[in-house]
Amino acid sequence: MTEKALASPNSANSSQTTAADNKEKESAAKPQEQEEEIDIDLEAPETEKAALAIQNQFRRFQKKKK
Repeated sequence: MTEKALASPNSANSSQTTAADNKEKESAAKPQEQEEEIDIDLEAPETEKAALAIQNQFRRFQKKKK
């Protein structure tokens, strides 16, 4: 079979939309909200301490999960 022959049955199904397609269309129709720019100093000692604390908590969570 050729690609065109395979595409023909699929083209009939492509006219039907799924819930996911509808959500994509709705999000595209809404105006995009501006994302807030966050300026974090990744070299700051406080940021490094916070990152290590978050990583440690996540590792503990992963151990408990097993």
